[in-house]
Amino acid sequence: MSDLMRIQSNIQAMQARASLFKINDRIGKHQMRLATGKRINSSSEDPAGYHLARSLERRKRGLEIALSNVNGAKNILNIAEGGYQEIMNILQTIKEKATQAADYSLNGSQRSALNNQVGALINEIDDIVNDTTFNSDCLVDGGYSGSFQTGEGSGDKLSISLHDADSAALSINAINISNAASASSAINTIVTSIDNLSSFIQNIGEYKVRLSSKEQSLTVQTTNTESVRSNIEDADFASEQMEMVKLQILQQTAVSALTQANSGPQIVLSLFQ
Repeated sequence: MSDLMRIQSNIQAMQARASLFKINDRIGKHQMRLATGKRINSSSEDPAGYHLARSLERRKRGLEIALSNVNGAKNILNIAEGGYQEIMNILQTIKEKATQAADYSLNGSQRSALNNQVGALINEIDDIVNDTTFNSDCLVDGGYSGSFQTGEGSGDKLSISLHDADSAALSINAINISNAASASSAINTIVTSIDNLSSFIQNIGEYKVRLSSKEQSLTVQTTNTESVRSNIEDADFASEQMEMVKLQILQQTAVSALTQANSGPQIVLSLFQ
């Protein structure tokens, strides 16, 4: 017997109604994707994809923070290098004054004046050391050392240690150029101090080279990680819009089919005419 002749249960209408519900559900999913820009808006849509996307997001956010840490470390080293460079300039000046005082063409009064100037410059070195700080931490007094988090893993660290550059550490706190002999002796001491400070600045340069390399690596890793996450989780708007157009047409045909299926059993009335 044809389903059309049964009026207690309109099977065709029920089938059309079920199809319409499925289409409406699919339209809702695609509308959500277009609204959020994401292909996966719930773990039920793609459990494995959702898990992988969250793992990639965790990695990307860790890399972004590590990149920020690297930039912070470079800023600290720039401050420290600035302090060292100012001290280097003063040492070069002190070297000039010692060389000048070592010459026998100067008299005692002139050497005394030079010696007073050198003493003031040495005090300025100690002031620079005390003023070269970051977050209230002195950077160039020999007490600054630690590990910077330069990656998203717990073991991704760069250990940095900065040297003491005050007058005592540079062995210039007791130099005297008030006479030619002591001035000649001071020249050797100052030369050694300049060489030591140069090595301190060299170490900072090596740290900065390593940090720049890590910065480039982190930038590439962040970009690639986000690219993979996007391929998994983000919606393809062109594809989603094409699917929406198709489903909207199917929705209209399903509504039309449901209307026709509901009116079909009325044919049974013609049997009583």
